[in-house]
Amino acid sequence: MTVKKFSRTWNSSTQPRKQRKYRSNAPLHVKQKLLHTHLSKELRGKYSKRSIQLKTGDKVKVQRGQHKGKEGKVERINLKRERVYVTGVEYVKKDGLKQLVALNASNLTITSLVLDDKKRKAKLEGKKQDQKKESKTRFEKKSKFKN
Repeated sequence: MTVKKFSRTWNSSTQPRKQRKYRSNAPLHVKQKLLHTHLSKELRGKYSKRSIQLKTGDKVKVQRGQHKGKEGKVERINLKRERVYVTGVEYVKKDGLKQLVALNASNLTITSLVLDDKKRKAKLEGKKQDQKKESKTRFEKKSKFKN
């Protein structure tokens, strides 16, 4: 029995069936990257970054679907199914039990971050530092040409 390798050269097909196949056959380290979520306008301005990897404990707001507008903490993330479960976003079953709704990460916006992880914090701060350096060098270049 031969194990078929995952192909990264799928060439961004416009065919939905090939896009679905790519996502479903992707290994977990690629699926992890598919779980990036947009930051809110305040966080985007603060960290000068558009999206970031979702993590349990982040506060998110639902942007699309039946539960639009609801906010809550990320309770768990299912990488295999590419789904996110948020507290407060649930439905009631016929027997009265409540069950969390599986949401797609693309339909969420992060409103507050958990910064316990040093790597995550460094990544956010690093981007901010790089942009400050870039703006300084641009200013220096402009001033050199004026002389």
